[in-house]
Amino acid sequence: MNSPAAAPSISVIILNYNGARWIKRCLDSLTAQTIFSQIEVIIADNLSTDGSDQTAEALVKGWPNGRFIQHGENLGFCEGNNRAVPPARGEYLFFLNNDTWLEPDCLEKLLSGVKTAQANAASPLVLNYDDESHQLVFGAWFDICGHPVFAEVQPEIRELFMPPGCSYLVEAKLFRDLGGFDKDIFLYCDELDLSWRIWTAGYRCAAIQTSRLHHRWAANVNPKGDQKIVEFRTSDSKRFYTNRNSLMVLLKNAQHILLLLVPIQLGMLSVETLVGWVLLRRWSFVKRTFFDALADCWRLRGHILAERRRIRSFRRRSDWWMLRFLTWRLNRWEEFKRLRKFGIPKVTKD
Repeated sequence: MNSPAAAPSISVIILNYNGARWIKRCLDSLTAQTIFSQIEVIIADNLSTDGSDQTAEALVKGWPNGRFIQHGENLGFCEGNNRAVPPARGEYLFFLNNDTWLEPDCLEKLLSGVKTAQANAASPLVLNYDDESHQLVFGAWFDICGHPVFAEVQPEIRELFMPPGCSYLVEAKLFRDLGGFDKDIFLYCDELDLSWRIWTAGYRCAAIQTSRLHHRWAANVNPKGDQKIVEFRTSDSKRFYTNRNSLMVLLKNAQHILLLLVPIQLGMLSVETLVGWVLLRRWSFVKRTFFDALADCWRLRGHILAERRRIRSFRRRSDWWMLRFLTWRLNRWEEFKRLRKFGIPKVTKD
């Protein structure tokens, strides 16, 4: 590792779980970075079973700025990343998915851009894995259900509500001060929760679109097609976590007026569950994604109340200020477009 006197500018944290198809290209793209000598790379593994942990460990073994951590269990996205943070020495943390690869000047331009924008968290421009087309992952606003709404490419540097979780840069001190990712969220909506706290605490997020990164997207839940997505696929488990966590994020972070979005979100969830029942005719889907999600949110009510008190202690912006991010455009419009492109989604039980 680097000497203590030579602290890196960015600590890149990659949480790996069964990423055999992707991990080598991801790591190769990091070694090609123009500021490779200014970064450290920490790979944390959630007990992969496909050999990708051994591959990753072998690849970084000879790096002066590389570290491999085996968690020994599947901790989920949130706690898996949190436990990789303590040894990180960078001014910034860059949480990076294993199904990504970076263009050579990605981190150089990201670092320069976040400072120019005077932002505290940021993301590069996210392109599809196999070409130059853009992924709609910039959460520029939130809708009347409290879900993030995604933006088309606009200026070189733009303010946005939520950087994507696949490539989330944040000041290390701020991340630690805000408590990191919420481990009770486990996975999905983790970046929404963190971004809400960043804005609430008086800080800023930005998209640095001169910095470029390629992302496969949904590699685990939607693997068919290799580098290119060729179908609309989800799972009961993904819908469970997404539905539960979307509600949790609102209940944790909304101060007063934005709590009115909670019943709207519940109404939208009821409609989606009904549509899912009509399409799938499977009670287990309805139970897992609706009733179990609500019941588990209720189970976590003590944690939610504790988080509301904690967030109140550092709140610098009210719900009235946060209303600037509210838009009437619905998050589900993007899913409707995928439905038109790929047809009725395939839903697995796992």
